[in-house]
Amino acid sequence: MKMRMYGSFFAAVMMLMMSGVARAPFGELRASEQAAPAASAAPDMSPVANPVSGFVKAGVARYGKNMVAAAEAMPAEKYGFKPSPEMNSFGHLVMHIVESNNTFCSKISGQTAPDAKLSESDPKDKLVAAMKASFMFCTTALDKVDDSKLGEQFVLFGTRPISRGGALVALGGSWTDHYATQAIYLRLNGILPPTAQPAKKD
Repeated sequence: MKMRMYGSFFAAVMMLMMSGVARAPFGELRASEQAAPAASAAPDMSPVANPVSGFVKAGVARYGKNMVAAAEAMPAEKYGFKPSPEMNSFGHLVMHIVESNNTFCSKISGQTAPDAKLSESDPKDKLVAAMKASFMFCTTALDKVDDSKLGEQFVLFGTRPISRGGALVALGGSWTDHYATQAIYLRLNGILPPTAQPAKKD
């Protein structure tokens, strides 16, 4: 699979920042995850086992929840939406996320990737279901991955080798990138991204 580059993404970000609607996607994820520190409890500063793989695995559920929710928030009739003609559609973005998850998690774990045959023109329910399945695959595939073989290399895309540690870092980075892009697409359609939604009252 060849990763598609979102060439006009940064131009769109700059336009949105000028109009005041792009400030939240990049900051809101951090703000929503910040918890008030306990008044008397000191943080546990002891060494962490498997810091690289453990950190990425902990992000699967969090990003999976937010990215699936973002895909569900976009109306089906807007899956063909493009911020500008040369950019990819929202449906293509969802398809790309599925392919990225399956490829990264397969290569990192050594497990066979699901055979997900998708098109950006597929209906919303099929694309959302495939995204859910890709995060479920990552959860299962990464379960036994640890930091003992971070230096091992394999070919991820094309012919260029990458270390397992590098692939884990790239996977985590892809989730941040893709969620931010989803958030911008949603905001351009007047929809608040999941992490910008007001907290639900009990």
